[in-house]
Amino acid sequence: MKHANRHEVAEKVFWSIALPGFGQLLNGKLFKGFLFIALEILVNVQANFNQIIILSFNRKIRESIEQTNYQWLMFYPCIYMFAIWDAYKDAGGGKDRYSFLPFVFGAYFVTLGLIYSPCLKVFGVLLGPMWLPMLSLPIGLALGVMIKKIVERFINST
Repeated sequence: MKHANRHEVAEKVFWSIALPGFGQLLNGKLFKGFLFIALEILVNVQANFNQIIILSFNRKIRESIEQTNYQWLMFYPCIYMFAIWDAYKDAGGGKDRYSFLPFVFGAYFVTLGLIYSPCLKVFGVLLGPMWLPMLSLPIGLALGVMIKKIVERFINST
């Protein structure tokens, strides 16, 4: 495998953000790419995710909560974040041992946001199954980066 530059890595990560599986296809991992695309479509359809997005953008939060199939949507954060990390890793990024931690914590916090989305209000506003998980992502990523740095510092000091 040739050494990828940061722009190639970023391109594959951004395509994976656009649709899980695209980064894998660009990395030449066809089976994984089509598997992630199929999983994304399956979970998206079963969870009514496109309808949730439309309703959320139109500020119909209660309706979006009612349309959500939480049993299916709970799979989405882990599939999504794993696909992004996998594309990143296969593109040549994340060579350090703990590069997965921000992605893991990102998925975890998005999942927590999803769990609490039907009832948690932020500044008195119910955000629902799209906005609360999205706003939870930066918190998870930041915590993952901090924990990664702490673990690396601890490992390097021993």
